[in-house]
Amino acid sequence: MYALVEILGKQYKAQEGATLKVDKIDMESGKELEFNTVVAIADGENSVFGKPYVEGAKVVVTMDETIKGDKVKVYKFHRRKGYRRTQGHRQKYSLVIVKEIKA
Repeated sequence: MYALVEILGKQYKAQEGATLKVDKIDMESGKELEFNTVVAIADGENSVFGKPYVEGAKVVVTMDETIKGDKVKVYKFHRRKGYRRTQGHRQKYSLVIVKEIKA
């Protein structure tokens, strides 16, 4: 059984026991969250799709930790002008563990 859940504007495939890497959520590790923005639920032959969300469906997750993603370098350059700029960025992510899918 899995569910498609919308978290902070992005959709993720959630299965029980799976770890999801989502955009950073400001919360302590070990806390529980409930997301009721479930777009679809599927288990084998049965599938339910929402308009836009499935009524009464929830995904319960536990916060695990906050990590940083890979470094992204931004390099700007204009030829023959002496213009060079370098900037780096590391996006922060939260790891959440899916505990339960309530349909």
